[in-house]
Amino acid sequence: MACSRARLMSEVAPSALELPAKADFAPFPVTYLDSAALHPFSLGARRAIAEYLRSRGLEAGVSQFGLDATGERVRAKFAALINAKPQEISLIQSTTAGENLILQALGIPAVGGRIVTDILHYPGSLYIYHSMARLGMDVVWLRPGKEGGIDLADVDVAITTDTRLVALSLVSTVNGFQHDLKKVCEIAHFRGACVYADIVQAAGAVHIDVRDSGVDFAACASYKWLMGDFGLGFLYTREDLLDRIRHTQFGSYQVTHLRTHVFPFDPPGSDVADFEVRRDATGHFATGTTSGTGAVHLDYSLDYIRRLGVQNIQRCRQPLLDAARVELERRGYRCMTPPASTTSILAFACSDARTLGARMEAAKVKITLIDNRFRIAPSVFNDMNDIDRLLEALP
Repeated sequence: MACSRARLMSEVAPSALELPAKADFAPFPVTYLDSAALHPFSLGARRAIAEYLRSRGLEAGVSQFGLDATGERVRAKFAALINAKPQEISLIQSTTAGENLILQALGIPAVGGRIVTDILHYPGSLYIYHSMARLGMDVVWLRPGKEGGIDLADVDVAITTDTRLVALSLVSTVNGFQHDLKKVCEIAHFRGACVYADIVQAAGAVHIDVRDSGVDFAACASYKWLMGDFGLGFLYTREDLLDRIRHTQFGSYQVTHLRTHVFPFDPPGSDVADFEVRRDATGHFATGTTSGTGAVHLDYSLDYIRRLGVQNIQRCRQPLLDAARVELERRGYRCMTPPASTTSILAFACSDARTLGARMEAAKVKITLIDNRFRIAPSVFNDMNDIDRLLEALP
């Protein structure tokens, strides 16, 4: 099932332009089909991190490793991946941190009104909007139809003129359903609502164009399909909204120029200090230092993903998911993923799925087992042999 493209002359990923890219990852002790939960580090990323750690240990002398420049590069590379401008991207700690920052910037829940979301949104976000309902917001929960997706007609009915926010996962972590983000935004904007998209299961796995979709805000961590690590992610805010939303977070990383007037030899001034604040997403949301290791990691991994090509990754992944779906449905498993899905996630309903844990462990196959469902999520290093091992392991 190999799918290849012309190799490029690059130091970034010399063997990675041919899929499956097994040589770009260390050998695994298991058949790993769980990248929607946590993506393994590539060998190239590990080398980049090792060099950074060597510099932090002062093995090569005193050096700052250019972390500010690395952060700027990472913001620009992620912006290019989703067709945004670098100034629309801020580094954040996690997807959930980004979602909470947007709620604060919109004055929610103090402003009142309606929030429209759905039960295929990230489970942690279910708690967020349950809490918003307790604090007085009118929260509407949309449910999937027979084929596992959220119907646009239901979205249309739910979004009223008093809706403040539509919050969704572009690709659902539950079953891989992908919203038609452009149509959702058209409906929401016509009625004066903003749209926030959790893109943690989308960025690096499916094509994203924030400019074409019109989405107002989007956030993601980097430890899934961006092949990064915990503790560093991205918040996208449409540029024209930055002057219209509340500025609720303040910190030194928002400041480009600071001159004090209180210490010896300082120039005189009427205030303690003068400040110039960045007029971009970083100037609106950044509050402090972010992970240096995470930035170095992403500096490599975002290049690696770009060279592979997201659409190429999708094209080579789909036959694996199709084969698993056909065989498991033949065996009687009920697929929760919509039939036309081209995302990285395939989910099945299975009563008390955790009881499959011993069987999976014995077969050395790693998938996600959650209550009454299991989830398969292949990445760039998987091939049809991995699907065969999964099918042999499942009853």
